[in-house]
Amino acid sequence: MLNNASGFRKVYVAAGYTDLRRGIDGLASIVKFNFQLDPYEKDILFLFCGRRSDRIKGLVWEGDGFLLLYKRLELGGFSWPRTKEEALEIT
Repeated sequence: MLNNASGFRKVYVAAGYTDLRRGIDGLASIVKFNFQLDPYEKDILFLFCGRRSDRIKGLVWEGDGFLLLYKRLELGGFSWPRTKEEALEIT
């Protein structure tokens, strides 16, 4: 997906499971209404993980439109925080 996320001002990880059938509008809605953040803020990456933990989606506003990123691992899974207490701020 992204080997280097240093181009982003912030990276937000959505703790818990997200229904990855959601597209751009559905994920932007989660950002806005569940997290009270602005999905239209430039250079911010929002990450979401599915129930199986082997796939993630990323959402980025590029100024003229959204970029939706998708990664599915062939083997294994992502270590993903399931609660807010497990999540850490990435700096």
